[in-house]
Amino acid sequence: MASGSGEKLASNFEFKHFDVVSDASDHHYGNSNLSSTKAKKFSNVDSSVYKQIMKEWRSLEKNLPESIYVQVYEFRIDLLRAVIIGAEGTPYHNGLFFFDIYLPSEYPKQPPKVYYHAHGLRLNPNLYADGKVCLSLLNTWSGSKMEKWTQNSTILQLLVSIQGLVLNERPFFNEPGYGNVKNSKHSRWINKSQSYNAEVFLLSCKTMVYIMRNPPKNFEIFVTQHFHKRADSILAAIQDYYVLISSSSNEVPSSFKLKLINIHSELARAFGVVSELKLETLENGSQLSNGENGSNGKKPKKGLMNKLISIAKWIWK
Repeated sequence: MASGSGEKLASNFEFKHFDVVSDASDHHYGNSNLSSTKAKKFSNVDSSVYKQIMKEWRSLEKNLPESIYVQVYEFRIDLLRAVIIGAEGTPYHNGLFFFDIYLPSEYPKQPPKVYYHAHGLRLNPNLYADGKVCLSLLNTWSGSKMEKWTQNSTILQLLVSIQGLVLNERPFFNEPGYGNVKNSKHSRWINKSQSYNAEVFLLSCKTMVYIMRNPPKNFEIFVTQHFHKRADSILAAIQDYYVLISSSSNEVPSSFKLKLINIHSELARAFGVVSELKLETLENGSQLSNGENGSNGKKPKKGLMNKLISIAKWIWK
């Protein structure tokens, strides 16, 4: 994490929910060439496409939820980048999820193309490891006519749909064929959903590490600021998941617990708040503390924890 003046800047800087920037060099669709026809449509202030995009910009600037940020590009109005903050009560809590959006020449008659920055991880049935976003609203998944993209659909609608329908509290049931048992009280489905959530949370945490190491362009301060504010909450959530799976009736592999310990270590180092005692108390399933003894008043043994971390690092490779 940034320190000194950089950290102060990140803490004091008020990042805009909607902003216009110039550099689109790392955008997934940034290398796509504008055809002469499309360039005219997107640059002509009198064209219907241009007017529609400007209307969308105004709507985004005015109506974005607190947990969604959008940047558009001064010289490429066919491109947008959005980040959605994972909502409380979901396995995506406090995570950052970046999406690159491309508007086709026939927009809004055609839906936009959307790329998810997955970092090779599959943490949702609708979000593929290669960045594909499967959603009825994008016409990339089956759905009723009411769920499909129409000329009246908007980018705001799309982002809110991803947040509410995809990054939800029980993503296991987004899997095709499982939606009909979403409200089942049978322990089989409850346990499967809880196990899936734990796996997803772990991948969400790993995504955080990737993002901090290589934040998307123009969002560097936002990433630093976000994780600076939420570090303690994220580390506490890892402990909560550790305790939850330890007390669950599901048979949880010991390797998964070690992965939680390892990701806690990685994130804590990145946040700049790591201590050996915190890792040791995590291994014991007790409350994390700032330099205090464990819940039984005794300091955990260092040798065991070091061994567990070494094994975890090997498994996590």
